[in-house]
Amino acid sequence: MKREKIDIMNMARPSVKKLKPYASAKDEFKDFDQQLIYLDANENPYDNGLNRYPDPHQSVLKERISELKGVAVEKILLGNGSDEILDMIFRVFFEPAKDNIIINTPTFGMFKVLCGINNVNYKEVSLTEEFELDVTKIVESIDENTKAIFVCSPNNPTGNSMKKEGVEALLSKGLLVVIDEAYIDFSEKKSWNQELDKYKNLIVTQTFSKAYGMAGIRLGVCYADSEIITLLKKVKMPYNISVLTQQTALKQLEDQRVTEQEVVEIVENRKKLVRELSGINLVKKVYPSDSNFLLIKVDDADLRYNELIGHDLVIRNRSKEPLCENCLRITIGTPSENKALIKSLTYLDTK
Repeated sequence: MKREKIDIMNMARPSVKKLKPYASAKDEFKDFDQQLIYLDANENPYDNGLNRYPDPHQSVLKERISELKGVAVEKILLGNGSDEILDMIFRVFFEPAKDNIIINTPTFGMFKVLCGINNVNYKEVSLTEEFELDVTKIVESIDENTKAIFVCSPNNPTGNSMKKEGVEALLSKGLLVVIDEAYIDFSEKKSWNQELDKYKNLIVTQTFSKAYGMAGIRLGVCYADSEIITLLKKVKMPYNISVLTQQTALKQLEDQRVTEQEVVEIVENRKKLVRELSGINLVKKVYPSDSNFLLIKVDDADLRYNELIGHDLVIRNRSKEPLCENCLRITIGTPSENKALIKSLTYLDTK
């Protein structure tokens, strides 16, 4: 398939291309391993472990992530959650009130929110009935002001991964393709971050909130061509990743085996939950999932959602999303939590 020639710098907003990022004190002097007297950043001099500003480049943490994910450091950018990274992408590439993006619904709701915040237009293209990308309709929706196509894979709220050939077809169109991979660790599919050398217009976002169990520290990661990373750094806040976040993440990433074992258990519990849900009459369909949640169609989503609240079980009612009528989204819990869910649904099924 023929691919359009990509000029990343030409895709960025002119005002951003001219922008010089803020240079903090820690950008001017970087050798912080030395025992020196630091009087450069107007910090409180009394040591309490947190009185110094964090490394604005998160160098040690990026090296560890590079090692784990097999992506060069210069192709990595960290954010205060993947939401901050997505917002940076909007500010760098999309001219307010002029440019537009394409989103594939149902999908991650933050895409629309960021369009509203940044005054960027969006076009919605429905996924197919099988929750796959409708490449033909996406291509038909592209106009001269379309800058990017946003894809969530594995998708939220449906749980499925998008087929590789569909994504490749979009990457060939010369637009930015942003793939949100928050749930990739629960999938057998390879991350698109392994394709960065092939596609300059590819941006992949991931998070440490799901598989790595660090939702509380708000750490997201962006993988992209080094030219894109350089542009994103122009709008990044100088100290966006705190000392506590960097320290906690490094400690959690010391032993990858812990995360790998938890992922294995979640996937096994997901398979078991699929079997058990499939035997309950009020559950009409359990959709395939590559994530740590299941989308299920029930007889009456509003009724069942409220009944489960009464059983101290909080799930998500996704019925108002396109293609998701009477659908509930259920996170895979611990074995005892999943057992409580099945017990309640079985009771509601027979009462």
